[in-house]
Amino acid sequence: MKVTLTEMHSIRDAIRTMYMSKRTWNREIEQQLKEMVDHCTDRYGRPLDLPEDDELKIKFDKEVAKLLKWGQKHITMLRFEDISVVVEGLHRGATDDLDSHAKRMDNRIIRSSTRLADYHEGEVSEWYEDKIITWDEVLKYLGKKVPGEISYYGDTYVRSNNGFIKKGLENNKDVKRGLYPLAIPMNFTFKINITELAHIYVERGSKDGGAHGTAAPELQIMIEDLINQIESWYPGINRELLLKIASNNV
Repeated sequence: MKVTLTEMHSIRDAIRTMYMSKRTWNREIEQQLKEMVDHCTDRYGRPLDLPEDDELKIKFDKEVAKLLKWGQKHITMLRFEDISVVVEGLHRGATDDLDSHAKRMDNRIIRSSTRLADYHEGEVSEWYEDKIITWDEVLKYLGKKVPGEISYYGDTYVRSNNGFIKKGLENNKDVKRGLYPLAIPMNFTFKINITELAHIYVERGSKDGGAHGTAAPELQIMIEDLINQIESWYPGINRELLLKIASNNV
């Protein structure tokens, strides 16, 4: 399983909220924010490694620090900062755990379909590889030959991955997916803002990472890895901050 933080947008929008709240925003300030963010971040929203004495970097760091200070209490401000994520190979059960929070992502999650995609015999996610053995693998290991067809209560069933399917329906994708286990690996992409991510961190992150919820272990690993990547982009967006945001996001 691999999780990749691909983009973080839009820090400029989030910083702007501070000026809107006190009605100090104007077109001049907007231009300054644009120049500052353009200078200090790349096209993906990641802060650039600039010299410590860079004037715009100093200003940018101060603005971000101020945003995170106020944003943990005024949580709407951090709803303006989106993250984009790609996940490879998380098992279906864990993906279901995350998908239960789709509303927090404004339904911006698209994952591998068990109807449209094909899964191979014995295919499981990396986390399950040394923990379970499918019947297909067991029978092969024991040298048992499984027939291509069987007669079952007067009907003929055709061999498929993880079982048999009634003859004539073996290519029906809605029927085939009925044999897929929760251990199958899935790829997906999602977007979420920092405020809503804080809720998911509490509910689905690992207890060792400081969160309080429960989730499939592989999902906990994914969440913790994602938080590490976010913190590497913006050190102030860390577990402590997320817990504070979550406590105000009721």
